[in-house]
Amino acid sequence: MPLHMIKLCVGCDTVEDLVAWKAAEAGGKRPWTMQTRQTPKRAPEMVDGGSLYRVFKGAILCRQTITDIKTVGEGPNSRCIVTLDPELILVAPTPRRAFQGWRYLTETDAPPDLGVDGFGDAPPELARQLREIGAW
Repeated sequence: MPLHMIKLCVGCDTVEDLVAWKAAEAGGKRPWTMQTRQTPKRAPEMVDGGSLYRVFKGAILCRQTITDIKTVGEGPNSRCIVTLDPELILVAPTPRRAFQGWRYLTETDAPPDLGVDGFGDAPPELARQLREIGAW
């Protein structure tokens, strides 16, 4: 069973903002990467089918498949570079409180991809409201 990573998306309010930011960054020619300080100890489990789930304004809204995890540099200057598949997959909006850094996310706790439960065409804001009242 793959292991996933969850991280706050800071500086973008929506998935569309993230896509626009990536397109503007270096003309969209560089691969999708995410940098963090700590390299996951369970990185092999994440590369083997795991995804990076992104939290926007208190809700998990999308994911990207993790293709590689590398540690760059040494000592206090070392960083972890997570390479991601460029395809963003929308997931059922799921509330998530703010946290620092990143966290592991198990397969059982990961939200389903949109379309799986029949509400794939719902606007994200409507989907969030339906989740909050327990109707979705």
